[in-house]
Amino acid sequence: MARISPIEFVQQVRREVARVTWPSRRETAVTTVMVFIFVALAAVFFFAVDQVLSVAVRAVLGLGG
Repeated sequence: MARISPIEFVQQVRREVARVTWPSRRETAVTTVMVFIFVALAAVFFFAVDQVLSVAVRAVLGLGG
């Protein structure tokens, strides 16, 4: 593995960072809201599945409630 000097490493990092396409503030906000929406939907889905499985297991085991 080739060894590079710390100065050369920093220069390479700066070149790479300059090539990055950063999202706008609006894109970041929209994406963040979408993540929260999908997390909420996933939470509701898994809660519903958990409740259905809980009822099914109780019925099979005769634990009635």
